[in-house]
Amino acid sequence: MGVFEELKARGLLAQLTDEEKIRDLVNNGKATFYIGFDPTADSLHIGHFMALCLMKRLQMAGNKPIALLGGGTGMIGDPSGKSDMRKMLTKEEIDHNIDNFKKQMSRFIDFSDGKALLVNNADWLLELNYVDVLREVGPYFSVTNMLRAECFKQRMDRDGGLTFLEFNYMIMQSYDFLELYRRYGCNLQFGGDDQWSNMLGGRELIRKKLGKNDAEAMTQVLLLNSEGKKMGKTVKGAVWLDPGKTSPFDFYQYWRNVADADVLKCIRMLTFLPLEEIDEMDKWEGAELNKAKEILAFELTKLVHGEDEAKKAEESAKALFSGAGTLQMPTATVTDADLRDGKIDILGILTVSGLTPSRSEARRAVEQGGVTVDDVKITDIKTLYSPEDLSGDGIVVRRGKKNYKRVKY
Repeated sequence: MGVFEELKARGLLAQLTDEEKIRDLVNNGKATFYIGFDPTADSLHIGHFMALCLMKRLQMAGNKPIALLGGGTGMIGDPSGKSDMRKMLTKEEIDHNIDNFKKQMSRFIDFSDGKALLVNNADWLLELNYVDVLREVGPYFSVTNMLRAECFKQRMDRDGGLTFLEFNYMIMQSYDFLELYRRYGCNLQFGGDDQWSNMLGGRELIRKKLGKNDAEAMTQVLLLNSEGKKMGKTVKGAVWLDPGKTSPFDFYQYWRNVADADVLKCIRMLTFLPLEEIDEMDKWEGAELNKAKEILAFELTKLVHGEDEAKKAEESAKALFSGAGTLQMPTATVTDADLRDGKIDILGILTVSGLTPSRSEARRAVEQGGVTVDDVKITDIKTLYSPEDLSGDGIVVRRGKKNYKRVKY
């Protein structure tokens, strides 16, 4: 089975412009492909996870990935799949985010000896002259066709409509593909379903600007199944790849608690376990699905945080559910600044620990019976804790069934 056939079997491919050409490229290690990452936060998250795994799979098959960091496009923001305009970031914020992305990507992609490229589109986009863009790119885009794009349609009904700033994003992303083709021979691009119009724009720009008869002006566009982004949107709050934002334990717990209906799909799409082994799991049901969830959580935590952290998270989860201890459970620390008259109430505990974003939500959680401390349900919002109560191993605070923190002073 070639890598193309494996991608299909794992459910990763959704739409392609030319299946046979793409099959030949990736199966024979001839693809120089790119995926873009706009640095809108200081960490990658699980919405990026599938793309990183895909890049790793294709590189293992001899293809060359280009991780395109959107230092230029990030200054505008992609309107795709959004109802509101993104927050405008400063150049300093974007540069900081890019530095963090580079470190995280290196866990998935081998950048040594030219095996992959890490490219910032600020290198060309920020140097462009507006009139030059109009002359060089403008004639190849039909405004009528652009307005038909789904990513723009949903913004037209928003208060204030689609801004001219956001309208230019498709042109910038299309220009990226042209520039990557010129500079690095990039002949393939990947993206989620909300990127389809933008990717087709890049394909058409290459064909029209360089000539339809240019045999090297590849027309390949591959649409990556968008399950990765859907996974990210199911979480209350983001699940980050940075251990400082989402601990290995919390990362493990997220995957350990996926829905029964999704676990095998996630194993197939995101892990590197052999398909034959996964096919056997397809027969599992009932309690066996819990074992599948443990496998999923361990494999993905190992991939992102390393095997040692995955083992610690697995041991901590088992100890927690068995009541044997807290081990490496994520810990929050109460400081003197959090105390009032030498104590802290349960609402303060919940907010300091990050189990709730505010005291008002903490109050609701307690009143609805969803909070326990050391396995004792807390029903009084005025429950107080002293530094002595939080000394030593501290207390184990749970909100609901899936969120835990050890709180110490």
